[in-house]
Amino acid sequence: MASIYNINMPIVLVSLLCLVALLPETNAKIAAMDDYLRKKAEQSHVEYIKAYVPNPEAVADEISKEVGETMVHHITNRRHLQEDGNKATNPIDRCWRGDRNWDKNRKRLVDCVLGFGRHTTGGRDGDFYVVTDNSDDDVYNPRPGTLRHAVIQTEPLWIIFDRDMLIKLKQELIFASDKTVDGRGAKVRIAYGAGFTMQFVHNVIIHNIRMHNIIPAYGGLIRDAVDHIGLRTISDGDAISIYSSNNIWIDHVSLSKATDGLIDAIEGSTAITISNCKFNNHNAVMLLGAHDSTTEDKLMQTTIAFNRFGEGLVQRMPRCRWGLFHIINNYYSHWKMYAIGGSANPTIISQGNRYKASDNSNTKQVTKREYSTEEEWKNWQWQSEGDVFVNGAYFKASGLKIKHNHWSVVTKRHMMKFRPGSYAGRLSRYAGVLKCVAGKLC
Repeated sequence: MASIYNINMPIVLVSLLCLVALLPETNAKIAAMDDYLRKKAEQSHVEYIKAYVPNPEAVADEISKEVGETMVHHITNRRHLQEDGNKATNPIDRCWRGDRNWDKNRKRLVDCVLGFGRHTTGGRDGDFYVVTDNSDDDVYNPRPGTLRHAVIQTEPLWIIFDRDMLIKLKQELIFASDKTVDGRGAKVRIAYGAGFTMQFVHNVIIHNIRMHNIIPAYGGLIRDAVDHIGLRTISDGDAISIYSSNNIWIDHVSLSKATDGLIDAIEGSTAITISNCKFNNHNAVMLLGAHDSTTEDKLMQTTIAFNRFGEGLVQRMPRCRWGLFHIINNYYSHWKMYAIGGSANPTIISQGNRYKASDNSNTKQVTKREYSTEEEWKNWQWQSEGDVFVNGAYFKASGLKIKHNHWSVVTKRHMMKFRPGSYAGRLSRYAGVLKCVAGKLC
């Protein structure tokens, strides 16, 4: 195994690294909680409270309305769309994919996010940072031009890549706030190493990259900011880990084969949108809320829209605790255990999804409630509206019926969202990484 030590590191720091394995592991993977991290945690909690939406139904209805309008636009303008090459089929993509000059207007992307992560702007207010070096040799003093050097900078940055890259992360890539990682125009893979970690931060966009074969890293001293180095324990092997962070948007990311979760959001995270992603070949796909005892996750609000849950998936698409989860117009096929699960009284609103069960007679149910009796979960609000069920799939509903805001008048135009399970394939058709070439439509 290659050494993770910097040869210029003081001996006392090397000694600390040797002690990492002896320290009690925390969910945050922080081996030493210093004053810097305590202050970050306190700030994150304040932002968490601010990011919470007291009327979440309005946010859920807003994205449903946008879907309905997009479908009307797509159907009535199908010939025109074919002529100009614009293949966008959902409201997020329609917002930017019709621009042939996307490479000159990259930051327009921030106008397109919907759902609970709708206020995420990433690095919009900063400069562009071009990653020119795919190495990750020094996690203590990252080399300028590397992705690790980019994400720890204090100021907002819009991070792009000058060429196709395979980046093998030696340790978790720990983000500072106000960053966009934009892989359009290059084939960017994060693979055969550690994954992304967003901890005590806000306002991060991950767009158009591939993440696969993510493995645990051994921990140690890792620079997580220009002015701070933290001591970390062994990581779980998540592709994307969101811990006590808010205003996060993950869009057009292809994910498969991590050691733990593909996307985990836990411990006081909220205002998250996961859209247009493609998930394949994994067991525990997505964990939203880590523990039944973590009551702070009551304020977690997440939108999961236009994704494809495809081959080789077993469970947790997602697995939810405490918060509110709007699952809209996703395409599910052949899960091996269940699709959507939860405990600790989460609110789950499923709208316009297509659920196709496998041929296994024991896995037809979409839903799974854990660590509770029926007497307990019968009051949890798990509702299905406009979903389509294929090959014997079924959704076991409970709790209160869905309520819509005053604008949700039943008109022909608005009713597009109520027959959409049949449209889920079309709306999620371009999920995952897009092929984007400068001067051409993505």
